Amino acid sequence: MRRTVQIYDTTLRDGTQAENFNLSVMDKIRISHKLDELGIDFIEGGWPGSNPLAVEFFKAMQDQELKHAKLAAFGSTRLFANPVEKDANLQGLIAAKAPVITIFGKSWDIHVHDALRIELEDNLLIIEESLAYLKPHTEHLFYDAEHFFDGFKKNNEYALATLDKAINGGAECLILCDTNGGMLPHEVQPIIETVQRFIKERGAAVDLGIHAHNDSETAVANSLLAMSLGVKQVQGTINGYGERCGNGNLTSIIPALGLKMGCQSKAISNIDKLHDTAMLVDELANLPHNKYQPYVGRSAFAHKGGIHVSAVKRNPLTYEHIEPEKVGNIRRILISDQAGKSNVLHKAKKFGIDLDPNSPIAAAIVSELKELENQGFQYEAAEASFELLMRRATGVQPNYFLLKGFRAINSKRKLDRPPETEATVRLEVGGQEVHTASMGDGPVNAIDKAMRKALIQFYPSLEEIELIDYKVRVLSGEHGTGAKVRVLIESKDQYEQWGTVGVSLNIIEASWQALVDSINYKLMRDEQRHAKTQ
Repeated sequence: MRRTVQIYDTTLRDGTQAENFNLSVMDKIRISHKLDELGIDFIEGGWPGSNPLAVEFFKAMQDQELKHAKLAAFGSTRLFANPVEKDANLQGLIAAKAPVITIFGKSWDIHVHDALRIELEDNLLIIEESLAYLKPHTEHLFYDAEHFFDGFKKNNEYALATLDKAINGGAECLILCDTNGGMLPHEVQPIIETVQRFIKERGAAVDLGIHAHNDSETAVANSLLAMSLGVKQVQGTINGYGERCGNGNLTSIIPALGLKMGCQSKAISNIDKLHDTAMLVDELANLPHNKYQPYVGRSAFAHKGGIHVSAVKRNPLTYEHIEPEKVGNIRRILISDQAGKSNVLHKAKKFGIDLDPNSPIAAAIVSELKELENQGFQYEAAEASFELLMRRATGVQPNYFLLKGFRAINSKRKLDRPPETEATVRLEVGGQEVHTASMGDGPVNAIDKAMRKALIQFYPSLEEIELIDYKVRVLSGEHGTGAKVRVLIESKDQYEQWGTVGVSLNIIEASWQALVDSINYKLMRDEQRHAKTQ
């Protein structure tokens, strides 16, 4: 019988502590739904006691429905000077109204003395009291034993005593943390086995978890070793993001657990969604994809020439440890025109487009996709643009309007006043030319307003579009201010949310491309909905 394990994702909290990794509240909501779709069991949303953004996120999530995952609020044990009922951190955790609360406490005596500046017994007290106070306010209560492995190596009796107090406080899972990321696998195993004996001798009904950092490049190895010893919960982040060198990488841990170690979980059963999840997190964080990343990287199943290509064409097992489709990735023969076709066919099926794999149209789409990718286009977080591309290639996408020209003028008249922006747009709709102008907060906003003003008389439903996110990424720094940029726009209406993309040396042009795709997608979806009601 396959052993059931728990997958706990902390991308939205620990992951955001990585350098240059930033997410808006809307980004975090979208990632939460993607993680839920993947089948992650617990999603740690942030530390509401220390971050206003986290407070806003938990408030927003109260109106969102997760089908499988449970949201976790993260925080620390109370300050020794504060009684539990007056501790702001504990009150923030309760106010988050999350079904899971995870708090951390000190396991290493040096942290008790030098960081908290309290006595060892005082630390034991605040661990037990904090957990006991939170217990009635949440569905699940987890305890992160911070710096546990380092603490155990220096003072094993005290480290175990902190776990004992966490058990007394009502924690249902004790997560052993390698917070400094310095542990090697041969050190981890005997410590976990000692903790397991300690819990068994105590007769406690409590699970164990592992939370590894990657400062010694062993976070995945330590996590998998812990799970092989019977630990139930593994914590980590998508793509391994986290403070310093990052956390245990769930995009490596999940497939290893499911495909190699015989474990089961909801995320393992949905593992074909892993690649898309990894790509979405990178896009929303505005960071480049690591193409060499195991399992989900673009090069993870890429083969280039010679013996490898010849062997893989005969039998992929010769140079692939798993089938790429199992994790949602694709095989790429770098010298073959077939690279990418399976991905195109998969998307066509998803969009309801009838595409013959052997047709010239399929080959044309693959060719165009490769050319656009060379230019800097990426469609992981802009599926609306990709669907439009495919429909244009198959000849089923109507032209709702044609661009005749646009202009944006910025002017700053006073130093203490923001710049003024005016945009003019010339469009043709059904043979009729329309010329409009609008003021806006910056050129992109001004063009958006002018374009809508021109089109709304023909397509009133465009009133419903709301632009909810706008990201710009410089694709190459080698040309300085003359580098290409990629613009990602997120839009929504009363029915759905969609992403579009544009790439150009000119940020206004890239923004225009994404805006046009957003409007075209809205009009196409309205037409499809109308057809279904007839």
